Amino acid sequence: MKIFAQGQINDYCHAIGHIGYPAYIVKGKPKIMMIDAGINLLAPKYYSDLKATISDPQKLNFIAITHSHYDHLGAIPYLIKKIPGLIIVGAERIQHLLAKPSVIDFMTHLSNIQQPLFADITGPEDVSLSPFNITLPVKEGDTIDLGGLTCSVYEVPGHTRDSLAYYFPQIKMLCPGESVGVPEGIDGNKVQVEFLSSYEDYYASLEKMASLDVKTLCLAHGFVYTDDDVKSFFAASLTATEQYKNLLLEYLDRVNGDIEQAIQLITREEYDKKGTIHQERNAYISNLTAQVKLVAKDYQYIKG
Repeated sequence: MKIFAQGQINDYCHAIGHIGYPAYIVKGKPKIMMIDAGINLLAPKYYSDLKATISDPQKLNFIAITHSHYDHLGAIPYLIKKIPGLIIVGAERIQHLLAKPSVIDFMTHLSNIQQPLFADITGPEDVSLSPFNITLPVKEGDTIDLGGLTCSVYEVPGHTRDSLAYYFPQIKMLCPGESVGVPEGIDGNKVQVEFLSSYEDYYASLEKMASLDVKTLCLAHGFVYTDDDVKSFFAASLTATEQYKNLLLEYLDRVNGDIEQAIQLITREEYDKKGTIHQERNAYISNLTAQVKLVAKDYQYIKG
C-alpha cells in the first residue's frame, strides 16, 4: 500500500507537519522519538502537531536527523527552545557543518526561497536557523531503546556523506531520509534519484536497506509504503538510479562533456518541459549540479 505521509501510520507512528516535509513521531513506552525536523518555516506546525499527537510536547525525548540538509533539521533550533532537554541524534559530522556560518547562511537562503509558501504558518515567530549541538552522535550499529521499541542506526552514505537510516525491528519500520530516493510527481509512481555525494555509495546503501525486513517505509517526502509495495519501491529505486546515471552520461555525451551546458540542457528538458519534478527549481539545479559533476568525474569527463 502507498499512503500519504500524514496522520497515523501504524500503532506506533504518526506523520506530522506538511506532507512535503513530514516528521515521524515514533512512540515507545515510555520514550518518544521524532525522525527529522523538516524545514524551519514549518516549526510552529511541528510543535502544534506534537501537542495533538502526544498531548504534551515535553514528553518528546529524541529528534533523530537523517542527514544535514536544511529541510530535515530546520525546526530543531525552534523546538529546542520549546522543549528543553531534547536529545538530538545524528552523525557527528553534522555538528562540524553547523559550526560554519557559511553553511547556516546557505541553509537560510534555501529556506527563504520558500517563505511565501508558508508565511501563514510561520507567522511572527522566530524560526531562524542557528547552530545546535548533536547531543547523541551515532554511527552504524548503535541502538536507542525507546521501551518496547529499539531504534537501530545504519550508515547509508550517498545522498550525503552523513546520511543515516533508522530501523525499528520490532515493527519492521524504516525511516531512511532521502537515501532511497524520493517519489516523483503528485502520484509518486516514479523515483527521483538523490545521490549527491557518491553514486557508488548511494547504490550500495540502497542495496543494504533493500536487504532489511521492512514492512513500513517512511519516506522523507510525500509518501509511506507498506508490505509488498516496499519491495516494489526498492526495486524501482535501484533501477531508476542506474537509469538516471546513464541519462546524465547521455546528456554529457551530447555536449562533449561540458558540465555547464549539460546542466542547462537537463534542466530545460527534464525539469522545465516535463514538469513532473515537484521540487523548487533552485534546489533542483543545485542537486543536479552535484550529480552531473559526480558522474562526470567518475566516468572520466573530469580528471582528478
